[in-house]
Amino acid sequence: MLHCTVSRFSPHLIIFDKDGTLIDFHFMWATWLTNLAQQLESATQLLVAAPLYRAMDFDPQTQHVAPRGRLALLPMADLRRLTGEVLRKAGISDNDTERILAAHWHSPDPIALARPVTDLTQLFGTLRAQGVAIAIATSDDRAPTEILLRGLGLSDDVAAIVCADDRMPIKPAADMIAHLCAQLAIAPARAMMVGDSADDLRMGRAAGVGMTVGVLSGLSARDDLAPYADAIIPSVAALNALTC
Repeated sequence: MLHCTVSRFSPHLIIFDKDGTLIDFHFMWATWLTNLAQQLESATQLLVAAPLYRAMDFDPQTQHVAPRGRLALLPMADLRRLTGEVLRKAGISDNDTERILAAHWHSPDPIALARPVTDLTQLFGTLRAQGVAIAIATSDDRAPTEILLRGLGLSDDVAAIVCADDRMPIKPAADMIAHLCAQLAIAPARAMMVGDSADDLRMGRAAGVGMTVGVLSGLSARDDLAPYADAIIPSVAALNALTC
């Protein structure tokens, strides 16, 4: 089993966030948003990119997504509604807004835009060989998450997933972890939560997991994670640093 020197905790289950924890958040979501903005400007012949970036808390000059911003935290359905608000504020009618969104709204390509932060096949294989179950709790929707796992050859390694469109309260509420633990018949106290945002770790604390681990591969700095993390590592590639 995985033995963590920080607390001598041996998890039966590790729950991973997805974007920023397993996948390069900046590349996926910055590329998606800039592409969406270009499509909307072409469709409307209006300069809607700048207000869309502001609404999403995204800096196009630095390609930086604010750690506590809307793009970082909101599920896709809410991002779509937010985009509609931007178009309406630009003077586009309700009917035209819905027509434009129907034609141009899309999720990030879960294959073309997915850059794993490390060799996930090796990582997950090692964890499973140690008897650790793997689950994913993500603010992304289920369909692209399942496509991503299949594309990376990880579907068989992941015992359960819970996503933003699964009709339960999202992070930092405890519900996602409670659902996964109930599904896998593993007590939250025997689970570890690994994520790149404070909300990931707050969710873990709210659910009563045995250990929360922050990673610096995503949006948040060490100081953002420290109040909620039992350990902080550069990325999931360093999970072995918590083992003995």
